[in-house]
Amino acid sequence: MSANFMAAPPVFSGEHYEIWSVKMKTYLEASGLWESVNTEGQPLQADPTVAQIRAFNEETKMRAKTKACIQSAVFEVVFTIIINCETTKEVWDTLQVSFQGNERTRQMQVLNLRREFEMLRMKQNKTVKEYFDRLLMVVNKIRLLQEDLPDKRVVEMVLVSLP
Repeated sequence: MSANFMAAPPVFSGEHYEIWSVKMKTYLEASGLWESVNTEGQPLQADPTVAQIRAFNEETKMRAKTKACIQSAVFEVVFTIIINCETTKEVWDTLQVSFQGNERTRQMQVLNLRREFEMLRMKQNKTVKEYFDRLLMVVNKIRLLQEDLPDKRVVEMVLVSLP
């Protein structure tokens, strides 16, 4: 495999936003495009130098590439949500709010997942692997929502919840 090989971007169908956003961020970072998601374009100053014009054009091109990359990585039903977004940052933020919710919604999701985490117990008719897979699924969902859940706490949970 060539060192320049780049896989296609992950495609977002409208489900599992948190997983897609992590994959997409990594894809954009690997492509050198992530920085343009978090920055707004600055207008060209009056009486710019040739170097400033080149830098402005490169920055504009980079933002357009990033926006095109994100747009091409979503299903049409998702694309309709971001179709009127002007900037790459607006596209990213709109997807986040639409599929992850605002801060209050995120906090409610975290609260529900933490409750599920605390209530998890291994059932007699299940294997340790089945229980551990279920536990890791909840832990990973919590972490995908940018909530801290230390490994130490997960290990404690496993030890106290096994029969």
